[in-house]
Amino acid sequence: MPTGLTDVSDPLAPNGHLDRLRDRIVIVVGAGQTPGQTIGNGRASAILFAREGARILAVDQNFDSAAETAKVITDEGGTAVAVHADVTDEQSVRAMVAACVDHYGRVDVLHNNVGAGLSAGDASLLEIDPDAFDRVTSINLKSAVLTCKHVLPLMRAQNSGVVLNVSSFAAYSNYPYIAYKTSKAGVIALTQHIAISNAEYGIRANVVVPGLINTPMAVEARIGVLATSREDVIAARDAQVPLNKKMGTAWDVAHALLFLASDEAGFITGVALPVDGGQGLRIG
Repeated sequence: MPTGLTDVSDPLAPNGHLDRLRDRIVIVVGAGQTPGQTIGNGRASAILFAREGARILAVDQNFDSAAETAKVITDEGGTAVAVHADVTDEQSVRAMVAACVDHYGRVDVLHNNVGAGLSAGDASLLEIDPDAFDRVTSINLKSAVLTCKHVLPLMRAQNSGVVLNVSSFAAYSNYPYIAYKTSKAGVIALTQHIAISNAEYGIRANVVVPGLINTPMAVEARIGVLATSREDVIAARDAQVPLNKKMGTAWDVAHALLFLASDEAGFITGVALPVDGGQGLRIG
């Protein structure tokens, strides 16, 4: 089912964009989003990349949601094609990569943005169901392994490419739910492995580590699982953020990813970049 579009205006770029990704071919995995009152990280990233000149393969398990993202891009004069894929399934990943090559001829940037936690049954260590642990880990970590497995040979052949992953501050913090925490820590390790083992091919790999971000995945899931109101969820999360006592937005994450995708970050690889409003400063 379509998720319904939220406001797609970018408050961080009121004066336009600079074509920092002109003609780059970008696969955005998780370009759709779950329903909610705000925009998600994947959709914001896909739209921002397109506004900066990239041509997008908008990938999501929910094709209608990916198509909504692609329509925003094409309605603005950009280039995007929506593709359905289950990136926990290797055959589906192969088909996704083949679709990108068929449409655009190459892959310049792979952005892995799928994720799940509470909505997929995550729980504390003493309460976790093994199937839920496998499900969350498959979505958050195995998916990135599979997409990289099938995109990196193309990038090696062209001696260039960028891999962008999304972890979470939960990897570092006293986060109570075990599958999300461990899988997001794994994404950081995976990114470091990709960076060092592919540097000789001119491929860069970096990971953004968001803190508390006001997205549908973060907020809507907690409303249901914790049986509380949206206002209470938002207030509790805002209170934990040192910078202005307010969560970040998907645009904050998207702009960090844009920097890492661009030539401005051409000598940066293997970095885990916090986008957390200072939350990490509270460790210890």
